[in-house]
Amino acid sequence: MNLLFNLTLAFRSIKNNLLRSTLTILIIGIGIMALVGILTGIEVIKSAVTSNFSSMGANSFQITSEILKSTKRKQGGMEIARSEGKEITYSEAKAFKQHYPVPATVSISMAAGGTATVSIGAQKSNPNIRIMGVDNEYFSIASTDLIAGRVFSSYEQESGSYLCVLGHGIALTLFKKHPGAAMDKMISLDGIKLKVVGVAEEKGGSMFSSADNFIFLPLSTARALFGGNSFAINVAVPNVATKSIAADEAEGTFRPIRKLPLGTTSNFSISQNDSIAKMLLENIATVNWAAVFIGLITLFGSVIGLMNIMLVSVAERTREIGVSKALGAKSKTIKGQFLTESILISVLGGAVGVVLGVAVGNIVGLALHTPFVVPWLWMLSGISLCALVGILSGIYPAIKASRLDPIVALRYE
Repeated sequence: MNLLFNLTLAFRSIKNNLLRSTLTILIIGIGIMALVGILTGIEVIKSAVTSNFSSMGANSFQITSEILKSTKRKQGGMEIARSEGKEITYSEAKAFKQHYPVPATVSISMAAGGTATVSIGAQKSNPNIRIMGVDNEYFSIASTDLIAGRVFSSYEQESGSYLCVLGHGIALTLFKKHPGAAMDKMISLDGIKLKVVGVAEEKGGSMFSSADNFIFLPLSTARALFGGNSFAINVAVPNVATKSIAADEAEGTFRPIRKLPLGTTSNFSISQNDSIAKMLLENIATVNWAAVFIGLITLFGSVIGLMNIMLVSVAERTREIGVSKALGAKSKTIKGQFLTESILISVLGGAVGVVLGVAVGNIVGLALHTPFVVPWLWMLSGISLCALVGILSGIYPAIKASRLDPIVALRYE
């Protein structure tokens, strides 16, 4: 009953001082918006990273020629990363596929050239299309399903047929939001005519690129057209628990193929998707602390601002307090009224900040094409922090109001 009465008085006070209360609520809301917005954005980025690296499958790993090494410049001691490693040739990749002893699905792929433009008639895509030469095993390992059409046949793979599977985004661009209409059409890839035999499902984007802006060619066709000299090997094992063992076996199989003497460092890299994602997420985690620090500084300013507002409210309502005490109100009742008002203002600001923060954070998700993220933990933490801010800001003004002498308060003008 006392709580309901205190809330009624608090709402009445906020209504009577609407402008001042609104400004205070906005100040607190901006602080919480900064905190929740940054943390929501981080959660969105984490989701994008996880989605990006899991798109190749949690039970898979890749063998590539790229090895990142850190070096130091002679001047200034700045540490930089450089890529080393001998390119993987097609014959080496093919030999690995033939001799790898572990029961697994092995795929050979290549990134053909840089970026390209795909067109049909007057309709053109942006010049950001990535070309991939793949064998048929690639689609299952990369979890790339088709919404229309089929993958390449064995004959088409061997004969170098001029066929392609379009990424979902390319099909939408060229065929005006009807990707299925791309089937059996002849498209132009930088002047090269290709027949569309399949359209990939929508996979969304990541912080690096859009997975829907790829065009897939038979591996032999891509080799003939672009003369690829660097290939990647993708391996998927039936059981994720055996992935680490399979990766070690892959290194042991590939070293003799690369003619590496015993005791020398491997000139290729074996990358497991979850380990890369874990490394990136660990780096992103440091941003969490920066966001919390920024939010706490803003909330500290909110504590000072709200306390000042409550002290002004005590001064303005001194006579009202005197009347309440003269009618028998106890000090703890007066204290509870002012503390309730302070907490209510702070929590209202927190609610506004949480809503705006979630909205701002998910703007990042629109760019990365990730699902809407609702960070319940950070939302509850934000509201809890606001309640704490309300208590810290209101405790001193509430105590000051409760200690007013009723006779002096009644004479206050």
